[in-house]
Amino acid sequence: MINFNILQDSGKLDSELLRTFLAVVESGSFSTAAARIFRSQSAVSLQIKQLESRLGQAVFQRHARGVALTSVGEKLCPTAQKVIALLDEAIGELRINPLRGSIRIGIPDEYGDSLLAEVLAQFSRDHPQVELSVRCSFSTTFPEALARNEIDIAVHAVESAAENQQLLHRENTCWVTSKYHRAHRQSPLPVALFDRACWWRDRALEALNQAGIDYQVVFSSESVTGISAAVRAGVAVGMVGAGSLRDEFSVLSPGDGFPPMPDSMLVLESREDVDQTLASAMSHAINEAFGRI
Repeated sequence: MINFNILQDSGKLDSELLRTFLAVVESGSFSTAAARIFRSQSAVSLQIKQLESRLGQAVFQRHARGVALTSVGEKLCPTAQKVIALLDEAIGELRINPLRGSIRIGIPDEYGDSLLAEVLAQFSRDHPQVELSVRCSFSTTFPEALARNEIDIAVHAVESAAENQQLLHRENTCWVTSKYHRAHRQSPLPVALFDRACWWRDRALEALNQAGIDYQVVFSSESVTGISAAVRAGVAVGMVGAGSLRDEFSVLSPGDGFPPMPDSMLVLESREDVDQTLASAMSHAINEAFGRI
């Protein structure tokens, strides 16, 4: 068994590190483990590095087909399994009135495989008797979906927050082009925009017209993923939030001839007649996530 004195001397051994470790053990690779626990592969890699740093030794051997446990990893595995099992059992026993029911959540597609996915995984562990239904798509459809009782609570982007919307995060929006192409030098300017009526598209077109830029919309998409793909391919320039910036992008500034854009606000909104206990628990989890940004 693992010497717990060694673990204590090495620093705090967070239960989340152990959960991630076990996910990699059970799946045999970082990428599969990431999908299983709703985290990015880079986040899984970082947590394993943190675990190995605190132990002072490697727990996995990397090879072409995945990973294998080192001798230290093999010793840690049964301890990690017992610790996590005891924690989950304790939570279940101490929770006098566990949440029950179902809740339907809308999440912007650009956050679906990272921050909020991690929160949903944690929510499911904390409230296993709550059934979650998640819609991950273009967030401008969410207000209508809330009004039609298709979802119960949603995170979506707005130009300004209304009284019934809680501000989660304010984000810069910016024009971007590929570092490896010159779409921003073409005339007319090829532009990639969302293909639904939304304030992002309206403001982008207004800004281009006011700046006197000759442009042509050459690519439309319902998702940030689609816009990003067009920019990376050099097909067009696009407008994205700061959270969607990639290493392959160059931000275009007024110095490059591109007009500044207003900030985007991510808000949390729920239906008026939603179960308030469930909505409050989910709202707390989502606020926790955005508090880390």
